[in-house]
Amino acid sequence: MELFATKGYEATTVDEIAAAAGVARRTFFRHFRSKEEAIFPDHDDTLVRAEAVLNAAPAHEHPLDTVCRGIKEVMRMYAAQPDISVARYRLTREVPTLREAEIASVARYERLFTRYLLGHFDERAHADDANDDPLLAEVAASAVVTAHNHVLRRWLRADGQGDVETQLDHAFSIVRRTFGTGIGAGRNTTARPAATAPATASPHGEVLVTVARTDAPLEEVMRTIEEALKER
Repeated sequence: MELFATKGYEATTVDEIAAAAGVARRTFFRHFRSKEEAIFPDHDDTLVRAEAVLNAAPAHEHPLDTVCRGIKEVMRMYAAQPDISVARYRLTREVPTLREAEIASVARYERLFTRYLLGHFDERAHADDANDDPLLAEVAASAVVTAHNHVLRRWLRADGQGDVETQLDHAFSIVRRTFGTGIGAGRNTTARPAATAPATASPHGEVLVTVARTDAPLEEVMRTIEEALKER
C-alpha cells in the first residue's frame, strides 16, 4: 500500500512489491496470482467464515438475522486493519480494475446469501406465488449486502472512526422490517406440520381450545377460532 501511495498502482511492479516485503518474486506468486489479488487477500477466507455462520445457525434464529451475522465477517475483516482498509478504499476509488474486482467479490457474497434465503421461505406465505421466491431471496440478499456496504463505505470515508457495529445493526433492522415477511424462521428439513390444528369447543360452551404454530399468521389463527365457534 505504501508503494501504491507513492508510485501509483499502475507504476508499481510485482518485483518492487516483493523487494519491499523482503521476499523473492516467486514467493509473491505462491500467495497471489497478481498484484490486483494482493489488494484483496482476505475475501476467500472471509467468504468461508460467512458460510460457516450460515451452516451453524441456531434453529430459532430468523434467516435474515443469520445472513446479517454472516456478512459481519466482512466488516470484521476490514475493522481488523482500519488503516490498510482506508488506504485500500481510496485506491479502489482511483483504479477501475480494482473497483471491478471489488464488485466481483460483492457478487460472491450475494450469491451465497441468496441460496441460503431461498431455502427458508415460508411455504404458506407464498402458496400462490412460489415462482417469486428466487426474486425475493435475491432482493433480500442484495439488500443485506447493500446495507452493509453503505455502512462500510461511510465508516471508511470517516477514516475508520465511529461505532460501526451500532450503525450496522440499525441498517440491518431496516432490512429485516422490509424483507422479513415470508422468510420463515424454522430450519426443520422434515415435512412441516399444518399451521393450526383443528379447534375444539367444550359441549357447554365454557372453554375453547386450539393449537397453533408460533409462526402461524394471526389471521389464520383467528379464522380457525371463528370457525370452531360457529360449529358449537
